[in-house]
Amino acid sequence: MDAVDHINLDVDALEPCCEFYREVLDLELVRPPADFQGAHAMFRAGETIVTLAETGRAENWDERGLDHPLDKAHLAFATDRTTYESLMDRLDGQFPNQGPYDWGEFEGFYFLDPDGNLLEVVTYEAPEGERTRPLLTHDDVE
Repeated sequence: MDAVDHINLDVDALEPCCEFYREVLDLELVRPPADFQGAHAMFRAGETIVTLAETGRAENWDERGLDHPLDKAHLAFATDRTTYESLMDRLDGQFPNQGPYDWGEFEGFYFLDPDGNLLEVVTYEAPEGERTRPLLTHDDVE
């Protein structure tokens, strides 16, 4: 395999999820819902396409369903330090133990989209000064 071509996510409500991926995650909308016969939207994240499909089969997780973010499969986006910290500030407080996590070569922070899909944003850039948040590891959470 050379790369991940695309990822398809189930959502129950396409419009709020489409807005979230476009406005909050700042992904490029390459095909809006109007381009499809069914309720879909396609976004570009680097070289990978992320497709939202309104299937009615989204998992609808929330803070009650997450004891630890690694209890659930997730999609991770890589970004620069500034965007990473901005997303942490904007999306913090959704559930316990969102992070940031020390994954060795990178940091990660978990959050939910409007339909409860678990997402992670990671950065490979170290902070310029002192860390404003302590880093967790998988062992910090029982």
